[in-house]
Amino acid sequence: MAVEVPTPTGPARPDLKILETRIYRGPNIWSYQQAIHLVVDLGSLEEYPTVSLAGFTDRLVELVPGLERHTCSLGRRGGFIERLREGTWLGHVTEHVALQLQTLAGHDSRRGKTRAVKGMTGQYNVIYSYTDETVGVAAGKLAVRLINHLVEPEDGFDFETEFNGFLRQADRVAFGPSTAAILEEAASRDIPFIRLNSASLVQLGQGVHAQRIRATMTSRTGALAVDIASDKDLTTKLLGSAGLPVPKQEAVRTLRGTLEAARRIGFPVVVKPLDGNHGRGVCLNLQSDEEVEKAYDIAKAESRRGTIIVESFVTGRDYRCLIVGGRMQAIAERVPAHVVGDGTHTVGELVEITNADPRRGVGHEKVLTKIKIDANALEILAGQGHTLESVPVEGEMVKLALTGNMSTGGISIDRTFDAHPDNVEIAEEAARIVGLDVAGIDFICPDITYPVRETGGAICEVNAAPGFRMHTHPTVGEPQFIAKPVVDLLFPPGAQSRVPIVAVTGTNGKTTTSRMIAHIFKGLGRKVGMTSTDGVVIDERLVIKADASGPRSARMVLQNPRVDFAVMEVARGGILREGLGYDRNDIAVVTNVAPDHLGLKGIDTLRQLADVKAVIVEAVPRDGFAVLNADDPHVRNMRRRCSGGIVWFSMSEPGSEVREFVDDYCRRGGRAVVLEPSDRGEMIVIKHGRRSMQLAWTHLLPSTFGGAARFNVANALAAAGAAFAAGAPLHDIRQGLRTFATTYYLSPGRLNLVHVGNADVFVDYCHNAAGMKELGAFVDRYAAQKQGQSDLAKTSRIGMIGAAGDRRDDDMRELGAVAAQHFDVIVVREDERLRGRKPGETAELVAEGAREAMQQGARCRQVEIVLDELEATRHVLARTNPGDLVVMCVDQHSMVVAELEERTKHAQAGARIGAPAAATSDPDLDPSTLTETAEAEGDEAEGEALGAVPSDVQSGRPDDTAI
Repeated sequence: MAVEVPTPTGPARPDLKILETRIYRGPNIWSYQQAIHLVVDLGSLEEYPTVSLAGFTDRLVELVPGLERHTCSLGRRGGFIERLREGTWLGHVTEHVALQLQTLAGHDSRRGKTRAVKGMTGQYNVIYSYTDETVGVAAGKLAVRLINHLVEPEDGFDFETEFNGFLRQADRVAFGPSTAAILEEAASRDIPFIRLNSASLVQLGQGVHAQRIRATMTSRTGALAVDIASDKDLTTKLLGSAGLPVPKQEAVRTLRGTLEAARRIGFPVVVKPLDGNHGRGVCLNLQSDEEVEKAYDIAKAESRRGTIIVESFVTGRDYRCLIVGGRMQAIAERVPAHVVGDGTHTVGELVEITNADPRRGVGHEKVLTKIKIDANALEILAGQGHTLESVPVEGEMVKLALTGNMSTGGISIDRTFDAHPDNVEIAEEAARIVGLDVAGIDFICPDITYPVRETGGAICEVNAAPGFRMHTHPTVGEPQFIAKPVVDLLFPPGAQSRVPIVAVTGTNGKTTTSRMIAHIFKGLGRKVGMTSTDGVVIDERLVIKADASGPRSARMVLQNPRVDFAVMEVARGGILREGLGYDRNDIAVVTNVAPDHLGLKGIDTLRQLADVKAVIVEAVPRDGFAVLNADDPHVRNMRRRCSGGIVWFSMSEPGSEVREFVDDYCRRGGRAVVLEPSDRGEMIVIKHGRRSMQLAWTHLLPSTFGGAARFNVANALAAAGAAFAAGAPLHDIRQGLRTFATTYYLSPGRLNLVHVGNADVFVDYCHNAAGMKELGAFVDRYAAQKQGQSDLAKTSRIGMIGAAGDRRDDDMRELGAVAAQHFDVIVVREDERLRGRKPGETAELVAEGAREAMQQGARCRQVEIVLDELEATRHVLARTNPGDLVVMCVDQHSMVVAELEERTKHAQAGARIGAPAAATSDPDLDPSTLTETAEAEGDEAEGEALGAVPSDVQSGRPDDTAI
């Protein structure tokens, strides 16, 4: 269907530009796979679909003909070209060109989509898949330059030159043939891999199951075996002492020693470096002292240790036997670099024709290497009576190298099924003697089909990290799939390669739920790796202190060799920025979706926020589970996005609509975690089909404070559901929940109770209105419990609150309004990072919401502003009376808890609560040294009565503000 062409208001200009680039390294809001996300601006080109750009489509197809194969939304070959001729916008064209450029670079990239940016005319989200992120980004940039050039030619832009530069960049970052073969086999077995550097170091598998490869060296390749193989003299002696056929050999360091060794061994000889590889510095069939002298200089230049090997020259063909795990897997005959005369072209022209083969590249980038003409090649030519200008007769083989290494331009012929069993046994024995798991045994013999002990021949070299391309891509013969035995060596049949991954997200409660799950599995003896907003924890040890709820921290956990169970807290920001840090999670937990972070990065509604958090649900495999909050309609709707099973958790009472839905699901064989009320309290019950299994009383869980913390009851239900889905026994789930407490050391910054004098002080990370509603309800219940247990008169509730600067103004006001419903006194502070706000702006908005609620009859009677968090903490403590209930919603919890513990020491020593804390010089006794030292200043409370307010912040009216 042709598009409606808008009326242009000006000429078409090359205005297409990239505004933003994101790299998604795992499942994301746009795709289940890794993808590049470009935000592009068309500028004036928004008025010019392709149908209105004369000759654009023809010129584009001429330069990038592979676009003719793109099906696009029409689902048939040539569909994209039809869209171009009917008219489509240039953001869509950018997507397809970027995909095709990657395909031309040898990367299999086929999926993409383009969507308009909501509310921004002329801006588009261009999303397309990639194999290597560097190549993917470069493809997008080149696509934009090409399209602009087709709109209006750019001076100095030559597409062929730019495209060749793009291909060279792709070749530089690409895996070599050997590594690529192993990774392809691993991917076919669903073994995940992580590239650890820009070269060939790769981790296969996750956590405790991880194995590493570098080219064809593996985690099981012994360092001693590599050292032996690198010492050719020692290798020959070991093989010879075992009775294997080896050439006569001597190791020397001087020219004189080289000449003398050659005479003793007898001409012809071979001279090569002791520790060389890929055939570098090897000189064959040396017939005289003069030739040995020249060879000495060549070998010396390639030897790192300065030692030269002189050995007898064994005549015959060059064979490479590949041994993996002690067994022969492939044999290739290596033919030195050469050209075959046709009676017409010169040697130089024949070399050019041979190098034009698309299978040939530079180094190991392709399956064959280009023939290099150097001084050594010219000398070999001269020895055959030729020069580069000679025209060989038809059928004449002209050698350009003496060694058959693929890296010097040689070719290979598969001989795997031709070798005599005796020769196979000799090669396998050689690998065992050296101790290599993957070894390349170089044979020189007349014919591999006959025993070398009878026909003559020898093992001339044993190679660690042998190249695979001569076997996987032989020039002649059938390819051998030798990556399979290598992967079998690392991951025997039935061996695991993945660790269980539990991903937890939600607006509130995800950190505590993650910690509960980790605590349960720690009790099972698992080495748990966990990411959270507080850092990366490996086996209960905090290894990195930072907001680690993003994909990079997830990859860090999966790289740790101790981890056998992973719990990932997944934040909205990390999903939007990079996607998930892995390809799938076995279990996804979504606690709730509430208004927070709205208005950021294009997420303006709860439905959009739910779409972001649903990414972890979409990443659940068929044999996995999503643990979803049935009480939240946005979370409940995520069930349609899950490929695996569903485990519901619900706080709803029996008989309610939600509970009926959950019970009906269980009757059909489903799973759920619910509450069953009784006269004794509420029992957490796990339901599976028609079975009901009692887990624990909510009031007996330390994290619920006698059942008052309803949000932690919900978190416990979610954690129990995740643990049950992960296969944890019932008694271990029960024990984990019964021993999990919200102490600072088990759950820092999440409802930590500190007794300061006779006051109860809670430290929590609450920072949004939805969380404040739950926290306020807890305050009401806890205060009622406390009132019933205390003989003191009715006590005050004091709340210290703050909001992040990147939240919307209305969200900040709502936070203050909700807090005003539950606290008598509110002290508003600000985060250290203002996130684009002016000092005092955020606090004033929160205070404004609280004051408006006060005017409407809220509980609060006084609102104060103390911007600095530490000063606000001291101010709250200064006005706290015995029996008061204090809740501190903090940003830097370690600093606040250190201050509270210091006050606790003084209170225990008889000091009043409001007295300033004295600094201590002993870091072992001062928790504040973990962050910064709490100094004894700012609290002008000396000589004042308990709970009195310092004069600099005392308020004459309840709605006055003191800073």
